[in-house]
Amino acid sequence: MSDKTLTQLCQTAGCAAKIGPGVLAEVVKNLPRYENKNLLLGFDTSDDACVYDLGDGRYLIETIDFFPPMVDDPYVFGQIAAANALSDVYAMGGKPFLAMNLLCFPTCLELERVKAILQGGHDKAVEAKTVIAGGHTIDDFTPKYGLSVSGFAASDSLLTNAGAKEGDVLVLTKPLGTGILTTALKAEMLEDKDYQALIKSMTKLNNIDLSGIEVHACTDVTGFSLMGHGREMADGANVTIEIFAERVPQFDAALNFARMGMIPAGAYRNREFLKDKVVCDEMPLELTDVLFDPQTSGGLLIALPEKEAAKIDAPIIGQVLPRGQKSIHVRKTA
Repeated sequence: MSDKTLTQLCQTAGCAAKIGPGVLAEVVKNLPRYENKNLLLGFDTSDDACVYDLGDGRYLIETIDFFPPMVDDPYVFGQIAAANALSDVYAMGGKPFLAMNLLCFPTCLELERVKAILQGGHDKAVEAKTVIAGGHTIDDFTPKYGLSVSGFAASDSLLTNAGAKEGDVLVLTKPLGTGILTTALKAEMLEDKDYQALIKSMTKLNNIDLSGIEVHACTDVTGFSLMGHGREMADGANVTIEIFAERVPQFDAALNFARMGMIPAGAYRNREFLKDKVVCDEMPLELTDVLFDPQTSGGLLIALPEKEAAKIDAPIIGQVLPRGQKSIHVRKTA
C-alpha cells in the first residue's frame, strides 16, 4: 500500500462523494419522524444540523460529517475534514465544544499516515476550541475521515437556512470551485499557487463572529453546491433567490479548468436534480458549472439586510425576492 497515494484509493473525493440530492431525497422521504417537543430541527428540514432545546436557554446542536480524501497529504486531509464537520455548527449560529473521530482506513495502510490524519483533525479542533474525546474506526479499503460534533447556541443566536426575508442580500464567505480544482489536482494539472489557495480555503474555519449582526438565514455550502444549498434556503423561506454569477467569488483557475471539462460527477448530479428549480440567463457554460460544483469545506451563505452586509468581510452575490416560478434565478450581472 506504500506505493498508493490517498486519492488513488478513492473513486470519489471530499463532499463530492455525497449521495446525490435526488437519491437522498428518495431515501429519507418516507422515514418516520420521531416526535419530541424539544427537537426543534431534525433531518426533515434540510438544515445543517439537528437542534435540541435543553430547556435552560441553550440549544444543543448535533452534526456528523466524513468523506474520502481529496488531497494526498494526510495531515492536510485531516484538517479539511475536521473544518468541514465543524462548519455545520457555525452555520447554525453555534459554537462547537465536543467531537469524536470517525475513521475508516485499510489496515495495510502505513500507520504514520493514519496518525497524520488524526493529528490534522486534532489540531483543527484545538483551533476551534473543541475537544476530541475518542471515536470509532472501521477497516475499509477506501480511507474516510470526519467528526461527529456537538455544539451550543443561545436561544437568541440560533440560525437556520429557512429565515431569509424579501429584500435581504446574500453574501458568500469562501470562493467556489473546490470540486473542479481537486479534479484537476487528481489529474496532476493544478499549479502549486492554485493548490495553496485551495488548501488555505478548505482548512479555514467558518467561525465568523456574527454577534451584533442581524442575520436572517445561514447555511454552509458543501456537496450540493451553491445552487443546491441556495435552493434549500429559498424553499425554506418560500422566496426566490437571485444570484449574480459574476459577483460570486471563485478560485482563479476554476473557470479555466471548467472550460477544459474538469467537472466532478457531483456537479452533473446537482444540475440534474435542480433543473426544475433553477433558471439561468444566457451565459458561458463554465460560469454555471462553477455554481453547481460540489464544495468541500465551503463557505457560509448568509441572508441579511443590506445595511448589515458591510459588517462581514464577504462579497454580496445576490438578493432575496418575492417567490416566483423558480427557487433560484441566476443572472450574469447585477
